Amino acid sequence: MEFTYKGKNQEVFDLIDVSSLTYSAPKMRGDCYKIIWAKEDEVKINVDGYSVLLQKHQMLFATPLNLLDFEISHKQVIIYSFNREFYCVRDHDTEVSCNGLLFLGSSSPIVVRLNEKEQKSFSLLYEFFVEEFGTVDHIQGEMLLVLLKRLLIKSVRIARKILPEPDMPQPKLDTIRRFNILVEMHFREKHKVSEYADLMNLTSKSLSNLFTRYYSKSPLKIINERIVIESKKLLRFSNKNINEISFELGFSEASHFSKFFKTHVGMSPKQYKEKNISAIS
Repeated sequence: MEFTYKGKNQEVFDLIDVSSLTYSAPKMRGDCYKIIWAKEDEVKINVDGYSVLLQKHQMLFATPLNLLDFEISHKQVIIYSFNREFYCVRDHDTEVSCNGLLFLGSSSPIVVRLNEKEQKSFSLLYEFFVEEFGTVDHIQGEMLLVLLKRLLIKSVRIARKILPEPDMPQPKLDTIRRFNILVEMHFREKHKVSEYADLMNLTSKSLSNLFTRYYSKSPLKIINERIVIESKKLLRFSNKNINEISFELGFSEASHFSKFFKTHVGMSPKQYKEKNISAIS
C-alpha cells in the first residue's frame, strides 16, 4: 500500500507498506527525511554506498542528504517519508528534539531497535496513520502532522536508550545535539574542537569532558568521521578531482587532505577512488 498527502504549499508526506508490493529507492523523493522500519523482516539497504542490514524490529532514520539504494519486495517493511515543507526538523527542533539525535545530516544514519512493547505501540500508531489517510478533509494534513510528531517523540525516547548514559540530564543532551548540528553545518571549514567550543561559548576541555562522560565518541572523532564520510561520498559519487574535493572540505593543500584520509581510511584518496571504480565496473 502507498499513501501520499500533498498540501497546498508543496508539503508532502508518504507512507509505504511494502508487504504487498515491490518498492525501490528511485521511487522515493530525494528531498525528504526517511524513516524505514523493518517491522517483521530484515532488509538490506545501501546508505551512501555502504551496506546496512536492517534487522527486524529496527528503525533507520535518514536525511535528504543520505543517498539510499534498495529494492524491497513483499516484505513487512514500513517507510515514512516527509519533506521540509511538511515538517522541518531543524525549524521545529524545540517541539520534538530530534535534530542532532535522530537526524544527523549525511552522517551515518541512526538505527534503533524496538522492544516488544514499543513494537505494539508503533504498530498501533501505524494504524492511526492509515486511518487518517483514509479521511480526506481540510484538517487531514494537521492530523498527519500530529501523528508524525508523536512518532518522532517516541523515536527520540528510544534513541536516548542507546546513549552511554540514557538518563543524562536534558541540558547535557541538548549540548551534545547542538554540537552534532554545528558539525553538520560547519565541518567543511571548521576541523578543530576549539572552533566549535567557541561557537557554543564553552572551553574545549569542558566540551571534551562532557562527551567523555556522556557519549561514546569524542568531539574530534565526530568531526573527523563526518569529514571522512563526505570524502568517501565525493570520491565515489562525484566527478570532482582530489584537488577540488580537498578544497571543498576545507583543506588548504591536497597533500593535507591525502594525509588525513589515509590516516583514517588506510589508503590514499586516489587508491580509494580507483578501488571503488573497479568494484563498480
